[in-house]
Amino acid sequence: MKKSVVALAMALAGTITTVQADPVTVYGQLNVSAQSSDEGDGRFSELKSNSSRFGLKGDFALDNGLTLVYQLEWAVDMADVGGGDNITSRNQYVGLKGNFGEVRLGRHDTALKDAQGKIDLFSDYEADVKNLWRGEVRASDSVTYYTPTVNGFGVHLTYVMEDAADAEDAFSAAVYYGDENLKDSTFYAAVAMDSEVAGFDAMRAQAQGKVAGFKLGAMYHTQENIVSGLEQDGWLLSAAYPLGKTELKAQYQTLEDDDAVSIGVDYKAGKNTTLFAWYSSFNLDMAAPDRDYLAVGIKHKF
Repeated sequence: MKKSVVALAMALAGTITTVQADPVTVYGQLNVSAQSSDEGDGRFSELKSNSSRFGLKGDFALDNGLTLVYQLEWAVDMADVGGGDNITSRNQYVGLKGNFGEVRLGRHDTALKDAQGKIDLFSDYEADVKNLWRGEVRASDSVTYYTPTVNGFGVHLTYVMEDAADAEDAFSAAVYYGDENLKDSTFYAAVAMDSEVAGFDAMRAQAQGKVAGFKLGAMYHTQENIVSGLEQDGWLLSAAYPLGKTELKAQYQTLEDDDAVSIGVDYKAGKNTTLFAWYSSFNLDMAAPDRDYLAVGIKHKF
């Protein structure tokens, strides 16, 4: 018994030492809404987990000015999916950072997906840009590279390996300027493209800035199905306006004859907690029924 206690104490001591030498940040986001939905077959109520997630991330100083970086992130469904399907993988990688920039190996958002910054004001909800546009890819078997930022400019590159003898590799690239959070700068812009990523070629140009108290964003998107050759394009406009602890927001997105209109309001109930309400309506072509959604919910970050 005494040996077991001693062994346990030694294991705990080793764990504490490891944590002190290699600190790990535990983080996450809990986002759940009560929703009234109509997807063409009649209205119904549901509870939605809007990309709720948790993860671990950290860095560790190495020799020669290098830093080891890593992240392990998972999505968790807090609403209606249980068992083994409840937890799914998100960005998960290990990499190196130095004067050359940063390289990440693993599963990661492509350069084109990452380049949208915060322009999509309804990300993670029904009106997320991925519901009309292709290109929102989190690529497995990928190598990600960020150049150092020079005078506000940077480059993000993604190489997706074939992973099979009869498959094709894929590339994604973006050139960006400014701070996507609009904290260190009042303007953000990026141009990005995909080549054979998840069966599509795509290109986007996007910008966001602060004007007279408003946060205004715009995106142009074009995509081509590699197999069918079908080409489509669309655009997006977004606007947000703060009123104390409240933020009003609106967004309009198109893809050819399809479009989506969204309005919403966020209330900052605490440093890390937001109460929200939004309405989204999709006007689709004859191949799919029109849809609309109304939701209220709570988002908490930790």
